[in-house]
Amino acid sequence: MVQTALPDYRGGFYDELYRLLDTNFSLYGGAHYFEPSVQTDNSILHKKLENKFILGNRFLWQRGVKHLAVEQGIVVLEMNPRILSNWWLLYKRKSKGLKTVLWGHAWPRKGKHSPTDRLRHKMRKLASTIVVYTKKQQEELQEKMPATHILAAPNALMSSAVMNVAAGKQQHLIYIGRLTPEKKPLFLVQAFKACLPDLPPETKLLIVGAGEEQSKIATFIEKHHLENRVVLYGHISDTKELERLYASSLLSVSPGYVGLSITQSFGFGVPMLISRDEPHSPEIEAAIEGDNVVFYETDDVVRFRESVKKIFSNREEWIEKRDAISTYCRERYTVEAMAMVFYKLTQDNDR
Repeated sequence: MVQTALPDYRGGFYDELYRLLDTNFSLYGGAHYFEPSVQTDNSILHKKLENKFILGNRFLWQRGVKHLAVEQGIVVLEMNPRILSNWWLLYKRKSKGLKTVLWGHAWPRKGKHSPTDRLRHKMRKLASTIVVYTKKQQEELQEKMPATHILAAPNALMSSAVMNVAAGKQQHLIYIGRLTPEKKPLFLVQAFKACLPDLPPETKLLIVGAGEEQSKIATFIEKHHLENRVVLYGHISDTKELERLYASSLLSVSPGYVGLSITQSFGFGVPMLISRDEPHSPEIEAAIEGDNVVFYETDDVVRFRESVKKIFSNREEWIEKRDAISTYCRERYTVEAMAMVFYKLTQDNDR
């Protein structure tokens, strides 16, 4: 399996693949992703590649993969047209009749009708098998490519063993994710400030993550004297610490597009408040309005404030739902289920 980078949040998934495949599994990765804040966790067992970013991080060539052009086993590559070395591997392996799996989002971020999907489709046609993140994407792509072997591996962060609803006061709001403009964490802090008259004095906004917006957020906190109400933790990878923070929170928030953190939040039984009109990642399919999420009108501070006020007014009702939210996630979004899709591919290859 070749990855651009190996962030710590993928560690459980890689561990499960090593457990299932043992010495039949090899993992390759570079030091960081296109977005430099996504760094490889060097505690993850892997073979190091040299990432050579080109034209201001628009494209990537990974040095150290040429031998994989003749690898007889299955090679799994990211389904990202910006990775030029993956194109080279796909062409080489296809010419030799070797099996290559593409793994990733079925469509570009702007959707299946985006003009850039033409290039992505050329890449898809070079693969033996395609693995996408959701059943919906699998069905949509299978309709477009009826002759191609397409599978869905639920995009997950957590093992079923760590999904539980820990006891806590459930009084805070929590954001976990990258601090980038697309994720809109600065809007979140601004909107939270507007909510303060409606919230208990002990309620805080907990922000876990790192990125280019961090200094702007820190400046806003200082300027508006929010040091006692907004806590910037930086990046946290320790599951026990994350569990503690989620246990103390009534809700999590996604002020920008939803990503993997939605299943992490649900795994701990915490509902999510989500900006409605965003280019959400496929994980949004886990959201069921009224059951595990509430949507608010995008970039609207007033609607955000109304939604938060309503959630706190119905606090006991949302707390009662936590077990059901966690169970729903445990039954659908675990690293065990995700890894099993790739494990079965190797078993089919041996037959």
